[in-house]
Amino acid sequence: MSHKWLSKDTLCGLVALTLFILTIPLSNWVVVNVGLVCETNGPCLIPVWPGLMAPSAVMIAGAALVLRNGVQAFLGAPFSLLAIAVGTALSALFAAPSLVIASAAAFCFSELADFAVYTPMRKRFPAFSVVMAGLVGSVIDSAIFLSLAFGSIEFITGQVLGKFWMSLLAGMVIRYLRPRLVAHPKF
Repeated sequence: MSHKWLSKDTLCGLVALTLFILTIPLSNWVVVNVGLVCETNGPCLIPVWPGLMAPSAVMIAGAALVLRNGVQAFLGAPFSLLAIAVGTALSALFAAPSLVIASAAAFCFSELADFAVYTPMRKRFPAFSVVMAGLVGSVIDSAIFLSLAFGSIEFITGQVLGKFWMSLLAGMVIRYLRPRLVAHPKF
């Protein structure tokens, strides 16, 4: 149900914004509490490919990159940048003490990189822009987070691959839905 003051675009944007913000504390909790294997003084791990493990919050972080793109598509670039600022603050607030700087820095820089790649491409290549922005953001997020939080980039391949799966999935969904939404200027 939509009210005159709450358009479908605004509602979709607010849902994306809410989910985006919820990914932040969830990621910080999952990485140290949920996984197939939890290392002492290290991340909990999940498989992302046969023989390849990644910190367990990888899928949530990948979803965050995609959700931020949704915020931008429905609410605009200023809201997207505001969401990045709020997300960075929440990341620092909700992270375990040992992860505060790593989490906030990785979040801020990866989301800004995602924004920089997604923005110029989104209207002409919507599905591809989500995948490419997610890939760039995931490399930056993984390198910063792993090196600052755990002093090693040992799991960077799995981390990037896991986030890429989320971006690829989102790109496929957009590619599938786009012909059905062709009259909708946001897609």
